[in-house]
Formats: sequence, structure tokens, C-alpha cells
Amino acid sequence: MAMLTAPHYPIIYVRGYAGNDDEIEDTVADPYMGFNLGSTKIRQQWTGRVVRHYFESPLVRLMKDFEYRDVYSAGLDGAELDVPPEEPIGPRSIVIYRYYDQVSTAFGEGKQRSMESFGEGLGTLIGKLRDRICATEEEKAGFRVHLVGHSMGGLVIRCFLQNDAISTPEVKALVDRVFTYASPHDGIEFEIIGNVPGFFTRNSADNFNRDRMCQYLGLPAGTEKVNTLAGRFDPDRFFCLVGTNPRDYTVAAGWSSRIVGPFSDGLVRIDNAHVTGPAADPARPTRIAPRAFVHRSHSGHYGIVNSEEGYQNLTRFLFGDARVDGELHVRELTLPPDVQKLKDDGKQIRASYHFECITAVRGARWDLSRRVMAENSTLFRKYGELFPEKAGAFDRPHHDRPLLFTTFLNSAARVNRRRRSLGFSVDLGVLVPEYEVEGALWLRNHYPGGYIFRDKINIEAIPPENEGEAWRLRYGFDSDAPNAATKEAEATAADGALTFLIPIRQNRRPGIDADLVLVARGR
Repeated sequence: MAMLTAPHYPIIYVRGYAGNDDEIEDTVADPYMGFNLGSTKIRQQWTGRVVRHYFESPLVRLMKDFEYRDVYSAGLDGAELDVPPEEPIGPRSIVIYRYYDQVSTAFGEGKQRSMESFGEGLGTLIGKLRDRICATEEEKAGFRVHLVGHSMGGLVIRCFLQNDAISTPEVKALVDRVFTYASPHDGIEFEIIGNVPGFFTRNSADNFNRDRMCQYLGLPAGTEKVNTLAGRFDPDRFFCLVGTNPRDYTVAAGWSSRIVGPFSDGLVRIDNAHVTGPAADPARPTRIAPRAFVHRSHSGHYGIVNSEEGYQNLTRFLFGDARVDGELHVRELTLPPDVQKLKDDGKQIRASYHFECITAVRGARWDLSRRVMAENSTLFRKYGELFPEKAGAFDRPHHDRPLLFTTFLNSAARVNRRRRSLGFSVDLGVLVPEYEVEGALWLRNHYPGGYIFRDKINIEAIPPENEGEAWRLRYGFDSDAPNAATKEAEATAADGALTFLIPIRQNRRPGIDADLVLVARGR
């Protein structure tokens, strides 16, 4: 049997919420509980024509691309120790945590179980998997596992990791990385009534109520933001994939997406789908776990799990070589000349800005992350939030540099294997805001949808040819030379990271003076 080697650890998949008895029975009747579902659809165009793309499913792709296997043998489940001991379970195994078996009438008692019991069961499964894969104490010491959760599955994972009354620290320490698709980490929100009410306990729907979440996540009662890892797990090892397409979520004949609202995947609000927490390394100030935004709905044929974007983010996070964080350090945002004249005359000017960002790897037809105004997923910042020394009474009092993206790169997944470099692009746009002059909207010479800055930046990360040398980075703007990276980026090294600066300068008004700062770290 092959030895367990990083980063290709066993993967445990934890599925999402099944809302009624029929859904539960359908769930337990599926060996892979949805992880095997693929899709030929990306989304519908305005004409009604469906854009076609063949995605076989995360399960099949992990088997094809990374030589993973399931743990079923002769109709039995190896992860649950149902198969004979002589049947080997390889380290590159995919395990389905079948927690809904306990709830079904076919395999269990037909009664709802608590999130705490699901979390406890996950810890038990991890321990069984370790004992089944590892033959010696030395192998057990090096055992690790990746956890992947969809929707409520991400909350089951957090319950296991964060609740001190569940499992043991030794078992929790076996988790290497966590990846969640569209999990409601800060609860489920409706436009009219707000958070799911605590009294709505039918089919355990109160699992998405914040008061109940505080209980099973081990958080103090009344915690306002329940998407915190609370120091129980390093947020740098936790990735959140956020869906931004409510339109194609067809559950309940589309009523779910109407009730939740447009800033969502049809069920989970965009702002509720990530986690925060103190980083394990104090030298790294990251407070929000790595995340990406994809124009996918919560589930279904247009869903986030059975999508190329989801798979590419999953495998790059679990197996990638490098992490790149892109921040925009803004020095100045200039006003249109006539608005500037009003400001010079003593008029009060108010403005806010939307930052769009699309990241994609070289040679791909899909995006790793996509935040655009038309899909309600941009970064929104008031002028005073970008420049606190000029902040007004309604601005947040701290300096907020927009984190545009976090991308993981994997040399083994290069589209063109003949090129050593890792290439990706950043399509960056800063939208012209609606200016207010003395509290009134300024409409003179204002055209909606205009940009202060918009360009695609092509980036090529070049690995060192000799030991002791550093990575290099070349970049280029499409407006200068389309699809080319010819300029060498200035680089500095500190705290185990390389920081590259890409200057963004515009002399016209309105315009921007900023640096795109890329911070690259090894795995």
C-alpha cells in the first residue's frame, strides 16, 4: 500500500442539509450523497439558451486527476470497518460521512439528531480512518485528513473542531485543511424576517439560527458574529467558497432565492459564507479565512459543488504550491474636474467606490474568483474607509485596504505542462461612484457604470532555476500589450513571504494612484 504523503491526505466529504423525510431517504440512498453529481450546465443566458460545459463531478475528477479512490468494497463501507481487515484502504481515499443514516427510517431511528451528535460522529470517523489506513504508530503520527463540507456540512465540521465538549484535541489535530462550499457560517438570513427564528425547529432548521449556533459551536451565548473560529482552528487552513448566483437556484420553485435576496447564492447570503479568526502565526495578520467568489448557485445543476470553478479552488487549496494574496493599496482617488472645483469652493463631497476583481489561471475557460458589480459581489468601500484621516461621521474609523483575492496555485495542475511558470490574470476595475455634493446626488456629466480604472493585469510567477534563488514575477497590462507579461515586478522578502508591487497610475481625472500588492507564500 502506498505511504501517506503530504498534501494528498484522505478526504472526508460532509454533505449539506436535507430538509424533510423524503430528502433524507433520497440522501441515504446515494452512496456518495451528491459528491458524485456532475453537470453539463454553467448558467442560462438572457435568451434562455443554456451554456454547456461538461463537468464529471468532484468525485470523478479527484479519481482521474489525483488518483483518489472511494472506500467501498464488495458492497461494504471500509471507513466504517464493515469490510474485512485484510482489505486495504489507501491513503488517497475519499470517504463520505454518512451522518444522515442515523436520521433515516431505512438505516436509523427515523428521528432528528443534534448537530453535536453529528460533530461527535465526525471525530469518531476520523479516528477509525486513521486506524484503518495506518499500520504502525509511526504512520499514525503522520496521519492527517482533509475535510470538505457543503452548506450545513461546513457547520458540522466547525461543530467538531470548535466545541470543546466534542471529541478530543488529539483527533482534532489530525485535520490538515478544511474547505467549505456555500456554508452559512453566520447563519441563514431572510430579507423580511432576518435570521432563521430559533423556534423554527422542524427538521432541525434552527441549526441556522445564531443562538442555536452559539450552542453547538461552543461560542459564548449572544455572540453577534457566529462565523468566528474563535482560535480553535487556524483560518489560514480554512477555505470558503462563496456563491453569488441566486437566479439559478430553483429550490421551492425559486421562492428561496426571492426570500433570501439578490446578494446570495439563492440560500446563503454572500456576507454570511466565510469564517474569521486569529491566525496561528502572529506575524500574519490575516483575520478572514481564504475565500473565493464564484457565480454559482447554492446547489442543483447550476450549483457550486458540481462546478469547474469549485473543483479548481478545492484542489488548488488542498494540493497547491503557493498562496497569493492580492491587496490594493490606494494612495489617491481623484475627482472629476467639475466636482473637484466644487470641493475647492468649500462644498462637502461624499463618495463610495466598488472594486471589481476577476482572477483566472492561464489557459483556463473558468474563473478562480469573480466579484463584479452586475452580480452584486464587489468590494464596497466609502472614501473615508480608504482614507481614515479624511473620514466622515458615517464611515468606519479604521483603515481598510481592500483584499481583492486569495489565489492558490498548483504547478501540477498547469494547463500547459511544458511551461515552468505559473500564470494567472487579475481583471481589475474601480467603478466611478455616484458623488454627493452638499447631500444631493450630483448627476451632471455622470454616466452610470463608468470606471475610474479598468484593465487586465497578466502575471507570470517564475520558479527559481537554482537552489537559494527566489521566485520572480513578471506582469503586463492588456492596455499596453494584450495577454503579455513583460515587466519585472519589484520584490521584497520578509517573514517567509515574497511581496511584489505592481504600480497602477493614472494622470487623468477621475483617476487612481495605487499599488497592487501581491504577497506570495509557499504551502
